[in-house]
Amino acid sequence: MIPFTKAHACGNDFLIVAVSDIAALDPSTLAIALCDRNTGIGADGVEFLEWQNDDPARGPLAATLRLFNADGSLAEISGNGTRCVAAWMAYEKDAQPGDTLLLHTDAGPRHCTLIELRETGSPTALITTDMDIPDWEPRVVELADGSRLDGVFVSLGNPHFVLLVSNPPQPDASLDFSIDGRTWQEIGEEICFHPDFPDQTNVEFIQPLSRGRNQPDQVALRIFERGVGPTHSSGTGTSAAATAMIAAFGASSPIEIFAPGGMQTVHWPGANEPLMLTGPATLIARGEAWIES
Repeated sequence: MIPFTKAHACGNDFLIVAVSDIAALDPSTLAIALCDRNTGIGADGVEFLEWQNDDPARGPLAATLRLFNADGSLAEISGNGTRCVAAWMAYEKDAQPGDTLLLHTDAGPRHCTLIELRETGSPTALITTDMDIPDWEPRVVELADGSRLDGVFVSLGNPHFVLLVSNPPQPDASLDFSIDGRTWQEIGEEICFHPDFPDQTNVEFIQPLSRGRNQPDQVALRIFERGVGPTHSSGTGTSAAATAMIAAFGASSPIEIFAPGGMQTVHWPGANEPLMLTGPATLIARGEAWIES
């Protein structure tokens, strides 16, 4: 039996599993089994956690994470997954607003500050995560049909390719993220597995919604996530979209990014400064999974 907690951040869902509970099981194989939405628990990935400090009296709560995607691939980091684990740690150890939690990921350490913890209904935490200093550069990708797409490559410890899309709204006022008659899902999949990205890449499609003097710039986002496919939200994807908008397309910080799963806010002063991502994470359920060793 494998104990787990399930959580989501803006619809991007994860299972949290203690390393001490999986014995000699292969985490990649286990992630595939647990994440299957028909025969498993269902999730976009599994965060395998090992406590470094679980006693608030001895200093900030701290843990090491390893993230495996639903397809069993190892990912350097998930902004939303990290926030889900931070919310679980805060709930389990009765953290208070203002407390900082330290999570060691394969992309480096991330500091999460608890802004609020609501325990009415499903426990929900509002958390700001220091996503470190993003790297970015303009880049062109040539597709199999010979068309060339200008975008922005962003690294937040994991790779992203961000495309700015400018299409008029559909007759029903919905947003259109297609490019040259192809859906964003099709293009996202081709770019994700493009030879220019030997380790694959996350792909984000962005459209400005509004820019006003008295409110934050707002941007709509669609995400093709490496190892998952189209997904409702992504913390690093949101951060990459904000980086591209601010660094390459003239937006201002703070910026509100709207994905299908909900809105997250990014504060980024610019070059050589850390990017701060704020959003919710909700604990959904806990249980045990029957897994054959």
